[in-house]
Amino acid sequence: MTTRQPSQKRVAVLGGGIAGLAAAYTLARARQAGAPVEELVIEGRDRLGGVIRTEHFEGFVVEAGPDSFLAEKPEAAALARELGLGDSLIGSNDRQRRTYILHRGRLVPLPDGLMFLVPTRFWPIVTTPLLPLSSKLAMAAELFASRPSGSSNQDADESVASFVHRHFGDAMLENVADPLLAGVYGGDSGALSVRSVLPRFWEMERKHGSLTRATLRAMRQRRKATANADGIGQPDSAGTGAAPRSALPLFMTLRDGLDQLPGKLAQHLDKTRIYLGQRVASIELAPDGPGGMADSCSRRYQIFCDGGVAFDADAIIFAMPAHECSRLLSSLHPTLGSLLGGIPYSSSMTVSLGYAEGTREHLPPGFGYLVPRKENRRMLACTFVHRKFNYRAPEGKALLRCFLGGSRDPEVLNLPDEEVVSLVRQELKEILNFSFAPLFHRVHRWPVSMAQYPVGHAERVRRIQSQLEDLPGIYLAGNAYSGIGISDCIRTGRAAAKQAMALET
Repeated sequence: MTTRQPSQKRVAVLGGGIAGLAAAYTLARARQAGAPVEELVIEGRDRLGGVIRTEHFEGFVVEAGPDSFLAEKPEAAALARELGLGDSLIGSNDRQRRTYILHRGRLVPLPDGLMFLVPTRFWPIVTTPLLPLSSKLAMAAELFASRPSGSSNQDADESVASFVHRHFGDAMLENVADPLLAGVYGGDSGALSVRSVLPRFWEMERKHGSLTRATLRAMRQRRKATANADGIGQPDSAGTGAAPRSALPLFMTLRDGLDQLPGKLAQHLDKTRIYLGQRVASIELAPDGPGGMADSCSRRYQIFCDGGVAFDADAIIFAMPAHECSRLLSSLHPTLGSLLGGIPYSSSMTVSLGYAEGTREHLPPGFGYLVPRKENRRMLACTFVHRKFNYRAPEGKALLRCFLGGSRDPEVLNLPDEEVVSLVRQELKEILNFSFAPLFHRVHRWPVSMAQYPVGHAERVRRIQSQLEDLPGIYLAGNAYSGIGISDCIRTGRAAAKQAMALET
């Protein structure tokens, strides 16, 4: 156990994934700069990093969990630069970017100019076989859609499926939106909230009515801003050190694997303040907890772990899945525990396959493909990793990453590795006519790991924040609230740390 000065505020971070590490790093930097704060990291597993995990095998870089982050969300890249990893940042090979949809048993490219589900170019939509004539006419009519009338309609939430159907019709929903969301969230577009999953499009409809009209307008504004910035020679984005938006790739990662990020964060922490293999069993109010009389050396909360190890803390940052937060907070605040326990999760599996030289030429150009539900396949998506990023496979060799599970097929996680690899290879043969034997395979299961944002999620999060006011010193971070990406987790972790340091004790 670490010692502390009487005036120090102790903040316990529960969870050693990227959100928890970002919170602990923010606290540690403040302590090193002289702030009266002491951080603890308590992690139930025997390693840090959470779902971020990289394996290296004979020159291949295999990501077990996420393989990248969106470049337009700046937090992950900014933190990498802050940690001295700026030279390791690499972008996706967007000149080679092409995504296919499995349609009636064959791969069809997504139309050029499609911004997620909004068309920005006319001819590719007219000629694509993904959409029937009725959908193409609906997309043309969408250009003239008006804003929702009435404040209640403007603030209402609905499913992504309902939203896409209203704007673009069933074919766009089934052939494009649903497989895209399954590939990202592992979720069902009929259940997911448009307000929380696609907030940009939700806002566009409220302001403009037509998503197409709003997207085209935003593109014109970005081009104009880029031209103006280039004209005056601005070296970066608003002096932040970030690359200009026009220069950003779609995805970014780290050359030697994403686990460099949690690894580097851990190096900046005091190892004596990290406790691995400590599953938190319960949390109780200290005798002088919220509502009681406290002296300067008191603790608000007591944390009890399996095996009898205990900690006390002035504040706790819960950087763990919402269902785990619910388990620990229900005894302190049943309403809060119920709200947290109501956030659903999906499970996922990645199957990575490495191939010898001479095999990549047998794959179609591009980044990979997505599989709509109606194709009745178990695979949700397949990424041609060696094309998406450089440095992921030795020269001439190929690396594929297949995704299974999600809300569509959670049972697949129960199959043995050999059966999973066999079914993946069979689908690759049937879809791609790619039947080469892999040099190796890696199967990684992530049960109950991906938070889902169902209709009404924004209101649930608002209620959670309201109930937290009853428990001063309790903060939440992670992918269950306001975004599922790595940058979202970093943002919530650092924000929780700053809130904890501002707490008056």
